[in-house]
Amino acid sequence: MFFSVVIPTYNRLPILEKCLRAIAHQTWNPDLGIEGYEVIIVDDGSTDNTIEWLEAHREAFPCVRWLQQEHLGPAAARNLGLQVAQGDWIIFIDSDLVVTETFLEAHGKCLTQEKERLGIEDITQVPAFSYGRVINTCNFEDPTSEPYKIIDFSAAYFATGNVAIARHWLEKAGLFDTQFQLYGWEDLELGVRLKKLGLRLLKCPEAVGYHWHPPFSLSQVPTLIQKEIERGRMGVLFYKKHPIWEVKLMIQMTPFHYFLWAILSLGGILNEKTLAPLLQWLINIGRPQDALEVARIFLNWYNVQAVYSAYQEQTPQQQH
Repeated sequence: MFFSVVIPTYNRLPILEKCLRAIAHQTWNPDLGIEGYEVIIVDDGSTDNTIEWLEAHREAFPCVRWLQQEHLGPAAARNLGLQVAQGDWIIFIDSDLVVTETFLEAHGKCLTQEKERLGIEDITQVPAFSYGRVINTCNFEDPTSEPYKIIDFSAAYFATGNVAIARHWLEKAGLFDTQFQLYGWEDLELGVRLKKLGLRLLKCPEAVGYHWHPPFSLSQVPTLIQKEIERGRMGVLFYKKHPIWEVKLMIQMTPFHYFLWAILSLGGILNEKTLAPLLQWLINIGRPQDALEVARIFLNWYNVQAVYSAYQEQTPQQQH
């Protein structure tokens, strides 16, 4: 197996450096069949001197190559990375993910075990992909010290935060849809197409990645609200492509979700302004994660409203 690790990035230079230093120092059992790996950074129009930093540190990361594109979103960035990737196996991680040194080995071992279980000679023909564990952390200095928490559990079928898949399955499914230019859903939408091909999800908790994000603060609220609105709009695009109940549940486009968040937010009365004192108090006593969970009351209400608004906007257009 030769792995191509594809990493899209946009204005994340400080954590990208930690990401690269981790992925550039991998160890594995030589009997496993891993021939090597490359890392492909796709800069999605960053304005924080990401490319300049990569060029200045070229010698420190001999396995790393990089490309640039206009700010077109992660779907287009991953497709661009795939165009130049040399590996038959593609690993997608995000640029704010810090992995352990046995990360590649864990993915390789998981896929090899499935190959042996099925008795398939060519490992790239194994109808499966491996999905590693993602642990969320606010610890920038030592992200890998964070323990696994129940809120880190993910039920996603295919998510690009930590996944290894044979290139030809991606090509057969049709790659990422570049219509998803705003925040959210481009990877799960591809997952629906991969599921139709009959691919099996292999849970690989030994392939650990630590997803860093800054501790929650009130200054982040406008950006988080905008992301929820964008996620709602992209959710409707997701549903238009796959008008099935499973997708409706994913994007929260059901009466249950609408009334749930309407009730929990008291119809929008509990919002970023009215909850600000409580959120700040939780932050002040050292509980920013709890503050973020409280903020999800109004964040999800913004998301559900965006879903229904976008659906109503687009449905009449398709009827004419």
